[in-house]
Amino acid sequence: MLRNRTRSPRPRGRRLLAAVTAAAALAGLAAVVTHERSGNGADRSATGDRTLTVATWNMCGVREWNCEGTGGEDAKRGRTERLAAESGARVLFLQETCAADVEAVRASLGASWHAEFRAYTWRGRDGRRTAVRCGAPGRGSAGYALLSAYPLSSVRAVPAPQPAVGVQRGILCAFVAAHDLTVCTAHLTPRGGDLAHPDREFRAGQLKALVGAVPERRTVYGGDLNVDPPGERNPLSRVWPDQPYGTHRECDGTPGPLRPARPTHVSRHKLDYLFTGLPVLGCRVSDTGVSDHRALLIRVDTGTGTG
Repeated sequence: MLRNRTRSPRPRGRRLLAAVTAAAALAGLAAVVTHERSGNGADRSATGDRTLTVATWNMCGVREWNCEGTGGEDAKRGRTERLAAESGARVLFLQETCAADVEAVRASLGASWHAEFRAYTWRGRDGRRTAVRCGAPGRGSAGYALLSAYPLSSVRAVPAPQPAVGVQRGILCAFVAAHDLTVCTAHLTPRGGDLAHPDREFRAGQLKALVGAVPERRTVYGGDLNVDPPGERNPLSRVWPDQPYGTHRECDGTPGPLRPARPTHVSRHKLDYLFTGLPVLGCRVSDTGVSDHRALLIRVDTGTGTG
C-alpha cells in the first residue's frame, strides 16, 4: 500500500512489524502460508487451458518507504517468481515495485513472459511531475506493473482523479488474447494523499474509473485499492460504487458478517482485491514473508462464452 508520502510516509508504527517479518525471513522461519477457500488443493485443473490464475501483490519494494525491514530485493524477486512457478499465476498485478525488479523477474521466468511497467509520479506544488525513484542505484523508478505469461495488447493507462500535490498512482489495463480477457491493475490514493487538500477523497472517482474500464464479463481486475470492503463497519463504504460488487465477484466473495473477507495487510485490513465476471474456481491468500501485504490469487474459468 503506497500511502501519502512526503518521501517517507509509511506509518512509523508499522516499521516494527516489518522488522519482525524480516528477522523471521532471515532466520529461515518465514514460510508461505496458503489458505484455500475452494478446497481444491494446489492450482490444478481438469479443464487445462480453460483456467487462469491471476495474482496481485504489493511488494513493498522501495526500502526508502519504510520497507527496509521487509527483506531485500533478491528475496522479493524470488518470491514473485515463485508466485508464477509454484502457485501457477500466469498474470501478476504488482504494486510498489521497481522497474529493475520487474525486468529481472520477467527475464528469469523466460522469453515467453511479458511486462508492462508504469512509474509513480510526484507532482510538486509548482505543478511539475517527476518519476518517483526507487532510490538504490540501478533499480530505476518505483511503480506498478502487469507481468504476464502471454502477450499483452491494447495496453493503456486509465485516466482517474489524482492529487494536486503528492504521489500520483494509477490504473493500467491490457488485453490477454490467449484468454480473451481484459486485465487491470490499480493502486489507489489513500485518505490524505493530497498534500494540498488532505481532506479530499480520490478513491470514489478512481474506483469508478477502474470499473468503467473493464467489460461486464471477461475481465480480472484489482490491486491495492487502499480501502476496506463496503459494509456496516466501514465508515468509508461510500467510496465504493454500486459496481464492482454489484456486477462482478471478488476473489473472497461478497463481504458480510458470516463470511468476512480475509485480511491482506499486516494491519489486519483487507486492502487488496481481485474482481471478475467469470466463474471463480478458487481464491487464496498467501503470506509471502517479504512484504507488509499478502498476495491474493484467484483462479477463474475462461472457457465460458463471451459477454
